[in-house]
Formats: sequence, C-alpha cells, structure tokens
Amino acid sequence: MSIVNSLLGPIASIIDKVIPDRDARERAKLELIALEGSQEMQQIEARLSAIVAEAQSSDPWTSRARPSFLYVMYALILFSVPMGLVAAINPQTAHAIGTGMTRYLAALPDALYALFGTGYLGYTAARQWGKAKGTDQ
Repeated sequence: MSIVNSLLGPIASIIDKVIPDRDARERAKLELIALEGSQEMQQIEARLSAIVAEAQSSDPWTSRARPSFLYVMYALILFSVPMGLVAAINPQTAHAIGTGMTRYLAALPDALYALFGTGYLGYTAARQWGKAKGTDQ
C-alpha cells in the first residue's frame, strides 16, 4: 500500500473536522479521490516518501529536526502566558514588548512561515503513516 493510500482515511477525517459545510466537505473529498491517480498525487507521494525516510533515519540529528523545530514554535506561542502576566502588572511594558515582537515577526520572510507549515504537515503525515504501518507508537 502506498503512503498516500494509507493517508487518505486520516486526511478525509481531517477534512470532516476542518470544513463545516457538508457540500464543501464532500467536494474536498471528491477532489482528494480524483487526485489519487494523478501526476500531482505522485509528486506528493514522492515528497512524503522523502519525509518518511528522513523521519525514520537512524541519524539522531535528522530524525529530531522536525520535532525540535515544532518545539521552538510552541515555545513562541506559549510565551503569551507570561506576557499576560506582564500586561496585568504593567500594560505599557506589555504593549511595548508586543509591538517589538510584532515588528520582529512581520520582518521574518514569508518563506519561513511556509517552511513551518510544510514541516508541521510533513511531520504529521510521517507520524500518521508510521502509525498506519505499525512502526511508530
């Protein structure tokens, strides 16, 4: 069974959760099925194969790269909790910190955000595929 075939079920369940409109959900699933045999799907499968091979690498640096990147992103998001405390104590300081962070994040190239999205989805797909194959716990 190919990687993509093992992911069709989980992707369909994600579509069920993400798209609230029933008609749009059904169209998305039909599009996914239509892509199954297409050249575009073969390209996606080739990319996923590379991601899975990288995730299953015995090299600890390679296999930990995506999770480490995600942990950094999670830490940035969780920084909002102490910022809430700073805002409660000194709203001007919190505003200045927020403005600085906003300017910093706006200065980051869009490609970095695209890399994060690709890494996150690739890692998720590789984990799902590993679980479907029984190689991941």
